[in-house]
Amino acid sequence: QVQLVETGGGLVQAGGSLRLSCAASGRTFSSYTMAWFRQAPGKEREFVAVISWNGVNSDYADSVKGRFTISRDNAKNMVYLQMSSLRPEDTAVYYCAARLYGLLSTTPGRYASWGQGTQVTVSS
Repeated sequence: QVQLVETGGGLVQAGGSLRLSCAASGRTFSSYTMAWFRQAPGKEREFVAVISWNGVNSDYADSVKGRFTISRDNAKNMVYLQMSSLRPEDTAVYYCAARLYGLLSTTPGRYASWGQGTQVTVSS
């Protein structure tokens, strides 16, 4: 199974930017649909962004569309989430997730592999 490790989280002021990275190991990274989810305290895990195995297709939650960009570098076994114009409501633990040759699902249960998460805190 693929193993995922997120990095890049931290504390940032509202309006600022962060770039999250997800490093993958295990099965062939290029075979996986990759996604980002987030979970705030007391809230359920919610979809943020997803990208197809070849990087051609992507989708975003309405709340982040136009502000966040998901990308991947299959040669480096990496997926990224570039976040800009950050808001306090973006504060959450951000998780990288993978599913083998799956459709671009927004449902957490469709993803078999998850990273440990990285904390993003946006101050007002």
